[in-house]
Amino acid sequence: MTTWLSAGLLFTFTAIAFVLYRWGNIRCVGVTPVKTFTFIAILFTSGLDVGLIMFPLTEFAGYADLAASPEYGFTNPLAIEFGYWAFLIWGFYFLTCFYFCVIEPRVRFFEIPLVKIVNNVVIIGTCAFTAYLLLTNLPWYMPELGDGESIISSFYLIVFLVIAAAVYSSTNIRYVKILSLATTWLFLALIALMWGGAFLSETSSIGEFANTISMIGGYFGNIDEFFLPLNDYHEFYLYWWFAWSIMIGQFTSRFVGGLRTYQVLAAMLIFPSIPIAIWFSVLYYYSANGLETAGFYNIAMAFVGITFVINSLDSLIRLYTDNLNLSVARLGRVKYFLGNLIALSLLTLLFKLDFLQIQWVGAVVIGLFFTCFGYILFSKFTTVREIECSPKENEIDFTKIELVE
Repeated sequence: MTTWLSAGLLFTFTAIAFVLYRWGNIRCVGVTPVKTFTFIAILFTSGLDVGLIMFPLTEFAGYADLAASPEYGFTNPLAIEFGYWAFLIWGFYFLTCFYFCVIEPRVRFFEIPLVKIVNNVVIIGTCAFTAYLLLTNLPWYMPELGDGESIISSFYLIVFLVIAAAVYSSTNIRYVKILSLATTWLFLALIALMWGGAFLSETSSIGEFANTISMIGGYFGNIDEFFLPLNDYHEFYLYWWFAWSIMIGQFTSRFVGGLRTYQVLAAMLIFPSIPIAIWFSVLYYYSANGLETAGFYNIAMAFVGITFVINSLDSLIRLYTDNLNLSVARLGRVKYFLGNLIALSLLTLLFKLDFLQIQWVGAVVIGLFFTCFGYILFSKFTTVREIECSPKENEIDFTKIELVE
């Protein structure tokens, strides 16, 4: 699967370069535009999940173990973690966001019945994987409820309630704005809380924090190392990003509020990377200096992680139910709620049983990329070549989101 993944990566980066060359200065306007800060908040909180909060503290030691993984020797563990989560790979989201905002309304590839089915299977499967990640990480962050290793009934209950909250919030798109802004502020508050906690330790100083943050430069100095998979674990991450890319592009494209194409790319690469860099630097400082996070800090991280999951699932549930015409208006609130709750809960258990793998989902998405490209070349080449702007029916009206049910 490494060859397939590498082909997908090379195609994606080439396509990004072409989009910038051909349409870099056109204004991108979605069907429900919002102001730039709200767009970035929606992008950040919908485009990330619980792994951002819960993975790093469990991974730094592995990246530092060069005896077991010598391929990480070109830079430091903080730069590796940043490379797996930030900057370059947000280009995946840019490409799909631009496509669904500007090209798909003219091409309508994702309205082809078979493509629509595959696309929604991808979305539903990735929703379940997001809930599964929360389930498997809760024992480490909330050992007070168990032995710190086993998944007990309390954790299943927490995940079930999280899915229920996300399904309920997906019943109205206006909740997206509220959830995204609230999650963004909670995440920033968590960073400030743990940063402040580190300053209370005897070893901390502003200079040491500055030195820690400067280690992120190891990523930018070796960015070429991240264009192709470093090893199987990096491959897992990249497939995971591909799995998310189409659906996040579909969702966020609705909210672009008139930014030019190059500005959308800059917003997607830079703005999410800043809080990620600060957050990872704080966590790495804790890890490198042996500072404890057990108790209150772990609970705070778990709480913010849960808000990320609710936010992400809300966005994705709304997306696949719209695509499949399984709306609240059609099904009724009770059928909509119970149907999505049962389906996602069962699929989460399938990931727990190792029946499903996120790598398979990512591989299917790469297949969709290539198939869409072929469809454009052979059926819609002239249509796409003539594109000079966003669809004319999309107007910059920031009140539209308040009118959508």
